[in-house]
Amino acid sequence: MPKKMIHDFYKMKQAKEKITWITAYDYPTAQFVETAGMDMILVGDSLGMCVYGYPGTIPVTMEQCIVHCEAVRRGAPNTFIVGDMPFMSYQSSVEKAIENAGRFLKEAGVDAIKLEGGRRILPMVRGILDAGIVVCGHIGLTPQSSGQLGGHKAQGRTAESARLLIEDALALQGAGVQILLLEAVPPEVGKFITEKLSIPVLGIGAGMHCDGQILIVSDLIGQFQAFTPKFVKKYCNVAEIIIAAMKEYCAEVRAGNFPADEHCYHMLEGEYPKFMEMTKQYADRPFAGEAGDCRRAPSGD
Repeated sequence: MPKKMIHDFYKMKQAKEKITWITAYDYPTAQFVETAGMDMILVGDSLGMCVYGYPGTIPVTMEQCIVHCEAVRRGAPNTFIVGDMPFMSYQSSVEKAIENAGRFLKEAGVDAIKLEGGRRILPMVRGILDAGIVVCGHIGLTPQSSGQLGGHKAQGRTAESARLLIEDALALQGAGVQILLLEAVPPEVGKFITEKLSIPVLGIGAGMHCDGQILIVSDLIGQFQAFTPKFVKKYCNVAEIIIAAMKEYCAEVRAGNFPADEHCYHMLEGEYPKFMEMTKQYADRPFAGEAGDCRRAPSGD
């Protein structure tokens, strides 16, 4: 399947063809995603929770994001990849935002970057766009600023808060953003913004009317166990499969059933008698731990 680019997503919106998007953080998962025919990959700062076990996305660094983007690019060379700009990689200045956005392209070969926020980050958005980089906006529930939102809560559930989201969406499109992600907003709001904007609008917990959907891969496959957001559908539960496999492995090792003969490398034909003859020279040598052997085995004391 040929790699889709930004103009393809505009055509898909016009044709009312849904766009599929998922996160990935490593080489093998990226291979799976590309084989499955996904349209886009987000190397999200959600890797902080899904890979590193952080309580949120705030501790994630540029270096971590770059490393994971590199791995995903190697695994999915023919998929449109978006790099997620972590907390404080763009908020402090336009210059820093441009520099860090450029690193995603230069060092990791991504196709676009994503950053959170609406009208308050327009200077950074314009700067990155002026540098020739494709930008994906992100409004609604924005985890990097969830403290100001009162936690990880749905947004736009009142008419006034929905109006603020609409204003942010229009401002981002006006600044030149090419894609918009809506997170945790009512489907009514998602529908209005999707129909109002000419750019592709993708949703996570924003209803069925968006131009496409994204899920966290660790949620989709049932790998992340800490909590499950309301908007998640688990398509399988690999955690159960992995735990069951590990328990079976432990049981077989303890019972002496693994490894079996088919898992072993035997000596070449005719070599075993030579091996047994060769070992006779060690018959009178002391074992480890005996007198005269400096490589003493641990006593266990």
